[in-house]
Amino acid sequence: MQNNINKILDTNSIANKLNKNQNVAEGDFSKVLQNSLGEVNKTQVKADMAMADIATGEVKNLHQAALAIGKAETSMKVMLEIRNKALSAYKEIARTQL
Repeated sequence: MQNNINKILDTNSIANKLNKNQNVAEGDFSKVLQNSLGEVNKTQVKADMAMADIATGEVKNLHQAALAIGKAETSMKVMLEIRNKALSAYKEIARTQL
């Protein structure tokens, strides 16, 4: 069980992704945003597959399926908050008088 949790919460892969995003951030914000959206999409696809496996009874490990669904939910909430902050910043800039 501990091994499965380590696979899901692999800190080395998270650190590598952060380093990649930092390198890209130096170049272009749109690439960082696109990469982040791609990662969220991947977690959503994994969660959809886990839910389908649960619905059909083909789930091999219910715990991993639940973790995948929770991870997808959390990543979507974070992405929505980032969107809300970006829209708020845009509106604030639009209200600024020159």
